[in-house]
Amino acid sequence: MSAFLSSPLIADEYEFNQFEMSFKNFMTCELTRTNATDHFNGKPFKITMIDLFDIQNESDLKIITGAIECFVGDKHLTLYAAVGLKIIMDREQVVYYTIRDKDFSILATELIKFPYKERCKWSPYWLDID
Repeated sequence: MSAFLSSPLIADEYEFNQFEMSFKNFMTCELTRTNATDHFNGKPFKITMIDLFDIQNESDLKIITGAIECFVGDKHLTLYAAVGLKIIMDREQVVYYTIRDKDFSILATELIKFPYKERCKWSPYWLDID
């Protein structure tokens, strides 16, 4: 009976781990793909840590927030990111994305100002791409 009671916790932890891996992989891909030119002015950088803060639901939007720590030259920099997911045709897709160098609280109304053009599916980021 105790195994049955612990099942929801395992499912929740599993789901959180999927979102954490997806967030880490998405942020790594996004910063690498764009060379983070907006954030590092084209200077070489190394991502040292990506941390998932929170997963919120607002209406039909799932908001995932976290931080990315990087070294740019000899300087340490923390970036804060938010990703908005919606279910489109039965698949969760990234529809909004923003990244800043100052900590912030993010609401759906604010995140909607930052559409993500690719509308990529979220599920491929469950796979560890390292």
